[in-house]
Amino acid sequence: MKFHVLNREACVGKPMKSKWRDQYQSGRKYCSNQFWFVLFFSIVLFFSLLCLQRLFFFIKMEGFVYFSSSDHSKHLPVYFPRNSLDRALIKKNKDICSGRYIYIHDLPKKFNEDVLKNCQRLTRATDKSSMCTYIENSGLGPQIENSDALDSWKSNWFSTNQFLLEVIFHNRMKKYECLTNDSTLASAVFVPYYAGLDLRRHLWGFNTTMRDSSGLELVKWLSGKPEWKTMRGKDHFLVSGRIARDFRRQSNRKSDWGSKFRLLPESENMSMLAIESGSCKNDIAIPYPTYFHPSTDNEVFQWQELMRGQNRPYLFSFAGAPRSRRKGSIRSEIISQCQASKTLCNFLDCDSVGHKCDDPVHLMKLFQSSVFCLQPPGDSLTRRSTFDSILAGCIPVFFNPGSAYTQYIWHLPKNHTKYSVFISPKSLRLGKVSISQRLLQVSKDEELAMREEVIRLIPRIIYADPRSSLETVEDAFDLAIKGILKRIETLRSTLGEVVSD
Repeated sequence: MKFHVLNREACVGKPMKSKWRDQYQSGRKYCSNQFWFVLFFSIVLFFSLLCLQRLFFFIKMEGFVYFSSSDHSKHLPVYFPRNSLDRALIKKNKDICSGRYIYIHDLPKKFNEDVLKNCQRLTRATDKSSMCTYIENSGLGPQIENSDALDSWKSNWFSTNQFLLEVIFHNRMKKYECLTNDSTLASAVFVPYYAGLDLRRHLWGFNTTMRDSSGLELVKWLSGKPEWKTMRGKDHFLVSGRIARDFRRQSNRKSDWGSKFRLLPESENMSMLAIESGSCKNDIAIPYPTYFHPSTDNEVFQWQELMRGQNRPYLFSFAGAPRSRRKGSIRSEIISQCQASKTLCNFLDCDSVGHKCDDPVHLMKLFQSSVFCLQPPGDSLTRRSTFDSILAGCIPVFFNPGSAYTQYIWHLPKNHTKYSVFISPKSLRLGKVSISQRLLQVSKDEELAMREEVIRLIPRIIYADPRSSLETVEDAFDLAIKGILKRIETLRSTLGEVVSD
């Protein structure tokens, strides 16, 4: 007992009597060793606990992606799968953007930004509103504020002009998760040329030379870049808010419509995503923009649920004008049958004075009150109204396969009977079919199944707000990017096979 007491005194440095000093000199050495042992043990224990904490941190993480820099082209992400530290370490250097990288050309401003700065030149004398108003909110247009609007029409509804799709898409591309500043990593190259808006400035009152000038300058600029040499432009793509036919003028007569931009050899190599495709295989159709641009997944789900419970007192509806001057138009017959059907059809005459066809709230309420929505061709085969009706949960009725079936192959089901009804225009013109009778033949079960499919399609035909991002929902933009990446990869493989042969 005396030894232990003295040993403790020696360790704490208390003064000792001289007769004990020599006897317990060795005790001090023992204390010194004990001190270093405790210190070493504490350090080991600290790092062991730290490693254990990190172990549980890794195990609990799933799907987390970390970039050490905002430059995605130089710093690769780390993916942590569920319940596996080994897999996390194995996948540490896996690039989740592999095969998805897109490089955006930094075009001279005259091809995009300057077009918007001179927005007054985009406005026609017959336009009800200045095109400048539609540039607001990243191209979505003015936010809809209407006292008659539904509660769900909060901050996600805008008066969107279809021609601004180029701007909307460009702003979404700026937020794309797999952008790269290194074009050698890119699977595709995006060309942010506002082709439709640029053409709109010169469509009326300008000769063909003026209409073609910007396109010629663009391809000259592109072909001089190193990115062009990789696939001679076949990995390049652009977007247009006009139909593809507007860029395929066949002659240089001033009276002929449009430009010849898509007939230029360099332009033909590129893919163009447009609201309506043409005969060229390099033109691919993507949905017209609607008025709904959600910021969260929940806003999409809420709208879908609202459309499921919507009361629909009318069998069918039609919003449009006769188009009597257009050869082969069936609109006059459609309007005649609609008016004759009285309580079965709701007709919104877009040719009347003070019509509300440009009022998003009024138009959406028309479609929401109908089971079927008639979608005959207008100035071209496709209509924006098709996507407005789908957004309203209204089953579209087509009279030409080119109005949807052969167009939106990345966004609409291949089996068109799942979400739409087709009526032969020839039979309608000859009076062999009644629209109301044809639609009444659809059973209640078939109607419910088609409506559910239409409502399921809503996320696929809308463009989310470019200033935010959806989490699990894939919208029209996401599907377009998937489609173009797959298309370019197929072209790349084909070119590789040709070279190897």
